[in-house]
Amino acid sequence: MNTLNETNAAQSGEVSSTASAQLVIDEASAGQRIDNFLQKVLKGVPKSHIYRILRSGEVRVNKKRIDADFRLSLEDIVRVPPIRVASVPQQAPTAVPATSKFEGAIVYEDDAMLVINKPAGFAVHGGSGVSRGVIEQLRLERPQAKFLELVHRLDRDTSGVLMLAKKRSALVALHDAIRNNHMDKRYVMMVHGVWTEKKKHVTLDLQKYVTNEGERRVNVVTDPKKDVLGAAQMSETIFYLSKNIGEFSLLEAKLITGRTHQLRVQLAHLGFPILGDDKYGDFALNKQLLKRGLKRMFLHSSETNIRHPISGDKLKLQAALPLELKKFIQQQEKESNQE
Repeated sequence: MNTLNETNAAQSGEVSSTASAQLVIDEASAGQRIDNFLQKVLKGVPKSHIYRILRSGEVRVNKKRIDADFRLSLEDIVRVPPIRVASVPQQAPTAVPATSKFEGAIVYEDDAMLVINKPAGFAVHGGSGVSRGVIEQLRLERPQAKFLELVHRLDRDTSGVLMLAKKRSALVALHDAIRNNHMDKRYVMMVHGVWTEKKKHVTLDLQKYVTNEGERRVNVVTDPKKDVLGAAQMSETIFYLSKNIGEFSLLEAKLITGRTHQLRVQLAHLGFPILGDDKYGDFALNKQLLKRGLKRMFLHSSETNIRHPISGDKLKLQAALPLELKKFIQQQEKESNQE
């Protein structure tokens, strides 16, 4: 029996057009659905054909017929029938940078997880004019990593705790924890305006839309009748006042839900835009803040509390406030004390 693992099969084209192949499931593919696994292995094969061979029983797992939503386990043996796959041109290996962009930003790492303090200005993944995001850069720096996937996202201009999974089983467990609200995620932000409430529980319906320029945005739906598409989602946050500094307020937020641009849209709607926010903020103020040294959005993912996806141990993942934000706080406190 010709036994192959997924990586070898996908990269070397050993799935044959003349003979069936036996693929052994490794850690990187354990927990994945069989249809998604086949789409990765059978490069260039139409999805319709993949589902056809699944329905016909030509694909077997441990010699048994399975459905398209069957989830694979470690060391399962997948039989793939003879099938023609697209040839992958040989490319020269990409040179690995001598110095890592994120090595000094690692907050936590073990065999299952990698957590970094993402700097502001880095997209988490490539696309939309960004050639290489955090995930692509880390994969480039760690060519030996068999599996590395984002657990969640952070906006490009937001810094702080960013979790990545180094095993599929860890990714699945972390996604389950997020989906079931078994994660405590805290943010620090500075807003324009004098916030007076020590604790404020905010729930708002948010709806995504696309501008005429093709940019993704979110707004608050205050009238259910206007939600004609039924696409609005409830967002929930608990805000805590840390301190007032002159015309600004330093807040901490505990996310209950994790909607797109949730904190930025909620705060702008309440009349307390986040400083430096180029989508929902006070644009005239942002120009003034540039001259005062704030060249980014003042939003930082400071802490994530979650159980380890494998051991179940409690993790407290903390990312220190970036130096440029600390300096801005100190500058505002100094100016406020002089008034």
